[in-house]
Amino acid sequence: MNKQCMVLLVDNNAGVLARVSSLFMQRGFNIDSLTVSSTEIPTISRITVTTKGDDRTFSQIIKQTSKLTEARLVFPIEPFVSIIRELLLVKFSTENIDSERLESIIDDYGAKIIDVSNGCFVAELTGDPTLIDDFLDAVKPFRMIEMCRTGATALESGKVSYDIE
Repeated sequence: MNKQCMVLLVDNNAGVLARVSSLFMQRGFNIDSLTVSSTEIPTISRITVTTKGDDRTFSQIIKQTSKLTEARLVFPIEPFVSIIRELLLVKFSTENIDSERLESIIDDYGAKIIDVSNGCFVAELTGDPTLIDDFLDAVKPFRMIEMCRTGATALESGKVSYDIE
């Protein structure tokens, strides 16, 4: 199963996110990550969805979401011509660990330590979802207390404009 990403530009109305997620649920599609944000147009929201499935399933998802009344534009994000990023925050205990080794891994991945307090520290990493996954694998031996990641957000590279108004 391939991991695939899509964007929905939708009317910024109450309940639109519930309708999108309900459509996925009713059709048996799983959502791996979901982010919603405002856009440069105050009446339009951008929903970025990452899901797993074959090309036929993904095509079906695009067709079904395009039928939503609030959907202005629905399109797949092609990884080779797009910028896809996630934010990760992860809290580690500083007790009984090789802190030099952990700090070296954090530095190697381009992450930053953004908080140190009460026997813990928090690292922040922004990057491609694969980088985030690799970083999490690299720090598994250390005592992770909490972590959260935003889910994918994406833009196509270069000058692309959509007529959605």
